[in-house]
Amino acid sequence: MQPAFPYRLRDQQLWLSADRCIYWEEGQSLILSDLHFGKTGHFRKAGIAVPQSVYREDLLRLLCQIQYFRPRQLLVVGDLFHSRENKELELFLKWREDFPHLGIRLIEGNHDILHKDWYEKAGIVVSPGVLPLGPFSFVHDIEDAVGGNTYYFSGHIHPGIRITGMGRQHLRFPCFYFGAAYAVLPAFGRWTGTVAVDPAPDDHVFAILPPAGGERARVWEAGTAARRGIGGGVRNVTAMRPRAGWTGPGSIFQIQ
Repeated sequence: MQPAFPYRLRDQQLWLSADRCIYWEEGQSLILSDLHFGKTGHFRKAGIAVPQSVYREDLLRLLCQIQYFRPRQLLVVGDLFHSRENKELELFLKWREDFPHLGIRLIEGNHDILHKDWYEKAGIVVSPGVLPLGPFSFVHDIEDAVGGNTYYFSGHIHPGIRITGMGRQHLRFPCFYFGAAYAVLPAFGRWTGTVAVDPAPDDHVFAILPPAGGERARVWEAGTAARRGIGGGVRNVTAMRPRAGWTGPGSIFQIQ
């Protein structure tokens, strides 16, 4: 596992993990988004062959992050689960038994549609809308933010960034996006897509290079791609070159 990338924000120490989550040191919290647990089981029920190993690997990655950072709680900014209850969520309940003292706070996302009794059984506190904590606020979709003198953490759109290589090749990676007023986390679940973001010059973007032997970046054709930007709507997203060096597999590099 690669060391986490340090990032200061509002006088708070954050650690960006290449496993698509953030450890907030002062809050003793692991912040993550869009795990979509149960998604592979949901697709298998619909007759689409998706191996359960994808889901088990996501659970294992989460276990590794908890063991590494030792958080007091998980702050999930939406879409912890994908749909209705299935056998994969039974596996989650067994996994949860190994962490009886770990708090889990779920900021409700559009996919979090399980009955409240299920969340109570799993030891999960559900917060609808916006959850303020210290200098930060947490919301699933940044479009639902209510303003104020706070900095938001959000998810929902599964942000990615496109960079240019030799021979007119484009690669797209999941990324952490930090704007002036809010951040957007990458989807923790690996069986998810990405939406290209269009950062402003003063924004900070950190691309996540996939681990060796794991998923590979998809090579995109030359040109620009019309994708939904951070502010909503459709934009032409041009390729960008990383300013920091290529740091190896399973790591983070800063685009801007």
